[in-house]
Order: sequence, then C-alpha cells, then structure tokens
Amino acid sequence: MGNEPSEPPVRARNRRGEGARLREDIVAAAVELLDEAGTESAVTLRSVARRVGIAAPSIYRHFPDQPAIMLAVVRQAFDELEAQLRSALGSAGEDPRGRLFALCRAYLGFSREYPERYRTMFGGVWVPALQDSSVTVDDMSALGQGVLQLLIEALGACVAAGVSGSDDPYADTVALWLGLHGLAHQRAVTVAFPWPEDIADRLVVALAHLEGRRT
Repeated sequence: MGNEPSEPPVRARNRRGEGARLREDIVAAAVELLDEAGTESAVTLRSVARRVGIAAPSIYRHFPDQPAIMLAVVRQAFDELEAQLRSALGSAGEDPRGRLFALCRAYLGFSREYPERYRTMFGGVWVPALQDSSVTVDDMSALGQGVLQLLIEALGACVAAGVSGSDDPYADTVALWLGLHGLAHQRAVTVAFPWPEDIADRLVVALAHLEGRRT
C-alpha cells in the first residue's frame, strides 16, 4: 500500500576511494529530509537510504545507527553557522563593538534562514538517548563550542577596549547566547507580536554590558 517504492532507486557504485562521497550524500539526504519535514522522525535509515538510492544496510559502513546520522547533521549545521559568523566578522571592520553586533545579527539571521536546522540544533527536536546509541556525552558537549568561542572572544575584545563593563566575559557570553536564542525562538513561534525594531540591539547592549550608543 502507499506510493513509496519498495526498492530504492539504483545508485551508481562509488569507485575505489570514493566512500567519503557516499558519507556526504547520506548526510545531505538527512538534511533534506529534515528541512522538508521539520522533524527528526523523518530521518530514518530507510528514508535516508531511499533518498540516496542505496540499500539501508549500506549506511552501516559509515554510520552505526540513526543518532550517528543526526549527530553528523547537527555538526554540519554548527559548521555552517560558524562559517556565517566568521563571514560576518570578515566584513565587520576592527571596532570591537561593531564586531560583536555583527556576530549577533549573523546568528539571528541564520536562525531565520534555516529554521528547521536551527530547531534541531537548539530546540529539542533532536535529543538522543545516550545510553541507547553510539552518540556520547563528549559528542554532545562539543557541539557549538566554535560558535561560543567566537562570541567569547568578541565580548572579551569589547572588555579590553573599555566598551563593555562585563566582569565575567564567559558567563556574560552564555547569558548573551541565551538571550539571542530566546529571541530567535520567540520570533519563530509567535504568530503576531509588535517587536520593537531595535529589540536585538537592545538585547545585545544589556547582556553584553556595553557602554555608549548601539551600533
């Protein structure tokens, strides 16, 4: 019953040394399924295999289970977010305050551009059962560290330049991230709310303890 094919479409066999390409194709297929459905439940070994055009057992050569695929998807999403933040820094000039604002605006921009991926990264869409999968506590705790480090360094530069009154850049960076995440989440789930036009800038000024005008 149903319209799904019983067998996946035939995929050309990779030449020797091209196994990494299949791994990339598996992750890309999982990202597509996630973006389309907006839920982790759409990413199964069978659905991914069908999208790639391989038999499901072929996935085990690259991923031991479905949570391992999701971990690769989330890692890739964090890599994409970090790349966008670095790109924003590259265009931000040398002013420490301006660089911090550029990072925060790029973060919020990513959450709007890729809402399903963002929800998977931060919104509880994917919460693996660590005791029942190949994913470890260390795997989870490492996620997003590059992004957090960029924010820590940016706020630290503001402190060094005398434009932030933070006395604990790490703790204030965590608070800043929580504020950005809260705003991103509420913008995504609120049907109608009269957000102040400069609400993001106000949030950054308050949580980063910035002095002087907003940028």
